[in-house]
Amino acid sequence: ILHNSDTSGIESLKWMDPDSVADLVANEHPQIIATIMVRLEPDQASAVLNKLTERVRNDVLLRIATLDSVQPTALHELNDVLTKLLSGNAMAKKSIRGGIKTAAEILNYIGSTQEAVIESIRTHDAELAQKVMDEMFVFEDILDVDDRGIQLVLREVQSESLIVALKGASEEMREKIFKNMSQRAAEMLREDLESKGPVKLSEVESEQKEILKVVRRLSDEGQIVLGGKGEDAYV
Repeated sequence: ILHNSDTSGIESLKWMDPDSVADLVANEHPQIIATIMVRLEPDQASAVLNKLTERVRNDVLLRIATLDSVQPTALHELNDVLTKLLSGNAMAKKSIRGGIKTAAEILNYIGSTQEAVIESIRTHDAELAQKVMDEMFVFEDILDVDDRGIQLVLREVQSESLIVALKGASEEMREKIFKNMSQRAAEMLREDLESKGPVKLSEVESEQKEILKVVRRLSDEGQIVLGGKGEDAYV
């Protein structure tokens, strides 16, 4: 973990919009961009990468997937450059992240360019590409969450968010949700889905990503089990 004084310039990027960050890093070496991207939250990093050219984007994701650590001296030098360009206060300490899991988290948010990036990684290293894909988690993968886990997730999701997310879900996914609700709640949700008008795909994907954040957090906290291995529970 690095001291705040070593990372103030990089941390201040988190307050910038994706276009501004992309403009700032566009002409930097892909390795430098990769080092910066792993400091950002996955959704912000993916938005920035989508502003870059396909060649640079693919190169950066490959480097992120193979990035184990960054030497403090290298990060300090990078930060010195950014600090001269940016202003802003230091934020909380944060460890340098990188590797397969980080690449997968970013790819989960990257949208329509996802397949092209994965294919690019595959041409360099098929085994690495598979490992990244194995770490990725999409909305339909919630089908693999056990019933107890689904119930825990539903407790933390707003009904309107669930309605919009399910507008773009398979019938199997909807039934998975219905069966883990009380009969009355399930009936109300069915009615809401039927009465809900057309929803933009971008809105559906946005709400699905919010629900996935809940699933990942509960999984990381050990509160839910992925893959249907948990015990049944009733609420």
